[in-house]
Amino acid sequence: MSFFDDLPEPPEQARQPQPLRPGWAGPPSDELPGVVPGGFLHNSPRMVVALKLVEVYSTGCLLDLVWSVLRKDESDQEWREIVEECYNHPRSSLDTRTGLEIGVGFEDGRKAVAAIHGPGTFEDTDDVIGPVLTTLGGGGGSNSGDYVQFAGRYWLWPLPLEGDTTLVARWEALGLPESSLELSGVELGDALGRVRNYWSG
Repeated sequence: MSFFDDLPEPPEQARQPQPLRPGWAGPPSDELPGVVPGGFLHNSPRMVVALKLVEVYSTGCLLDLVWSVLRKDESDQEWREIVEECYNHPRSSLDTRTGLEIGVGFEDGRKAVAAIHGPGTFEDTDDVIGPVLTTLGGGGGSNSGDYVQFAGRYWLWPLPLEGDTTLVARWEALGLPESSLELSGVELGDALGRVRNYWSG
């Protein structure tokens, strides 16, 4: 007999129901999204801001952005400052005008600006009607000495299907003027039809 054979079985634990996650909090954890290809918000010889793709879920969509700055004739110190600035994200819903500004405008006139904290930080979440645009974190970055590149992911809720949605970017510290890209409601709707739930077969 093994030393471990006669150890007592651990007691059964009661399964606790999981609280429902509000749609504005992030993408569902049990869905394979439909995908819409992206495009350029800004494309110049100096700087690129691009939407790589949109992951569409049943409740909203995940915007996968990348930004890159090409080194010209900056000194080492000037280049270090640019690289540092490229890390610079809004740090809270009360600090949206620091670093890269990202916003969306719905066709009905509603709009939202990206921030780290969702509505639950500052208001009663039962009354949230959206749109909500939340920063979900970066996807990493690189600095080769010739260029710097970083990525970020933004959750947009609810999914805008009624007409087109305008994605807007501005980065004053890096000289990026207000630039925009239209997201087609038709394409988002088509991608919604390709969403698959993990457990529905």
